Amino acid sequence: MRLLLVEDDDHVAAALSAVLSKHGFEVKHARNGEEALQALLPDDRCTKPPFGVVLLDLGLPDQDGYEVCGKIRKRTSIPVIMVTARADVRSRIHGLNLGADDYVVKPYDTGELIARIHAVIRRPPPGARPESAEPELRLGRVQIELPTRRVSVDGESVQLTRKEFDLLALLAQRPGVVFRREQIISEVWRTSWEGTGRTLEVHVASLRSKLRMPALIETVRGVGYRLVAPAAL
Repeated sequence: MRLLLVEDDDHVAAALSAVLSKHGFEVKHARNGEEALQALLPDDRCTKPPFGVVLLDLGLPDQDGYEVCGKIRKRTSIPVIMVTARADVRSRIHGLNLGADDYVVKPYDTGELIARIHAVIRRPPPGARPESAEPELRLGRVQIELPTRRVSVDGESVQLTRKEFDLLALLAQRPGVVFRREQIISEVWRTSWEGTGRTLEVHVASLRSKLRMPALIETVRGVGYRLVAPAAL
């Protein structure tokens, strides 16, 4: 699989490219945002397959990585993993709101990074859903259209990232039921990697903010999360 590595530090990029190559990735290195965006343009000659994932550093020399992520998301649905030293929750939420699929903080363990890459590329394609699932879920003011992956509150569309939608759809199909953190990570991220737990917390916080309904998703301390029945809100 082809992977686009957006990193301005050549030494970091060389070391990471070597590791990724050993795990079967064909790495394309972009040193700034403009190079990254150019690399993602369609290949008119169709000589190479499209990229399967983007590893995006935020501290780029020509433009902020957040801006690059927003531009990527407008052009393509390719999974984006932000790799940065910005560890605060606000930065994580901002990145996920812009459409990033995951957020990895430096310094990181390369094994964790590889696991997260595989987690985002294993996700089902947009629009995929279990055959047994209802095509539409209505939860009070919230409407979830599973086939089109659209969410609206009081008729107003809400833009969610892939993982935010997957998380909301999972909880919404069984309102009131407590989902263990391990179960959510397994079903939404398709991994058992412990480091994903913090990403789960960030996605829950982002969902509460975007839906403007902080009480919709309840934290069950020491266990996990559940979606509160609309009548109880």
